[in-house]
Amino acid sequence: MASIWVGHRGTIRDYPDFSPSVDAEAIRKAIRGIGTDEKMLISILTERSNAQRQLIVKEYQAAYGKELKDDLKGDLSGHFEHLMVALVTPPAVFDAKQLKKSMKGAGTNEDALTEILTTRTSRQMKEISQAYYTVYKKSLGDDISSETSGDFRKALLTLADGRRDESLKVDEHLAKKDAQILYKAGENRWGTDEDKFTEILCLRSFPQLKLTFDEYRNISQKDIVDSIKGELSGHFEDLLLAIVHCVRNTPAFLAERLHRALKGAGTDEFTLNRIMVSRSEIDLLDIRIEFKKHYGYSLYSAIKTFLCPLTPFSGGDWWKGEDKEEQSRILLETMKSHS
Repeated sequence: MASIWVGHRGTIRDYPDFSPSVDAEAIRKAIRGIGTDEKMLISILTERSNAQRQLIVKEYQAAYGKELKDDLKGDLSGHFEHLMVALVTPPAVFDAKQLKKSMKGAGTNEDALTEILTTRTSRQMKEISQAYYTVYKKSLGDDISSETSGDFRKALLTLADGRRDESLKVDEHLAKKDAQILYKAGENRWGTDEDKFTEILCLRSFPQLKLTFDEYRNISQKDIVDSIKGELSGHFEDLLLAIVHCVRNTPAFLAERLHRALKGAGTDEFTLNRIMVSRSEIDLLDIRIEFKKHYGYSLYSAIKTFLCPLTPFSGGDWWKGEDKEEQSRILLETMKSHS
């Protein structure tokens, strides 16, 4: 049975002639010697699928009586450590930890919550929720409820439940009916019925929503994006716009997120690392294509430019430069098509 975490447009595939015992021994040598052999770690972990990495983790534990992630944390630091640990983490656990990180501390990272919950399938969300409870002994829904509010919270909870229909079949009658409901809930009334938007946009399948948005344009003479921008606001508006974007083109939505993470005064490593790791076996090839199409330069060159600038770091921060260099090497290797 195919994994729900593996798509047809990933850059990482199962490594041929794979041997978990050989890889576990090589990793042990790479982190046990005088100085860490970063090249060896990168070459092994970026060229194995996540399923293969989990076998390495088991082999490592059996052979050396230690958790691989703990040894990586003990030997590495900075973004290099975070990425190496991310690569040996099962996908559902990785997403659960990303969600927790988005909600802990002084402020909630609403953009990260929106990105994760709008781009995961219902089956993935059920696994993430289970992993979240296993790791934190608290339900994902409880934490979302305590850290968010209003219509944004309702929509996030609906998505977190993993109840979106995933059928590929479309119902033309239902599309017309839903389009009419959305029109009456927004453009055609005083005030907006936010619950109707949540119910339809968070529960209908993506193919069904695509048809619904076409029908909506026929009825209202407006694109659904314009109506959402005109009728709603805040994080709830952002969430619904993200859903529309994903319905139309999920890789383009994620390419835009990567572009935003890379541009500006400082790189948003939290977003950059998450998307690159979580989509490497699903649709990173398509994300690369969309990035080039929209921004005129490759994602590869963007990462190389923004994470490895030619100007030296000042004030004794050369170690930060080395960390960035290792980070970029991992991400660039993750982007390559290993087949």
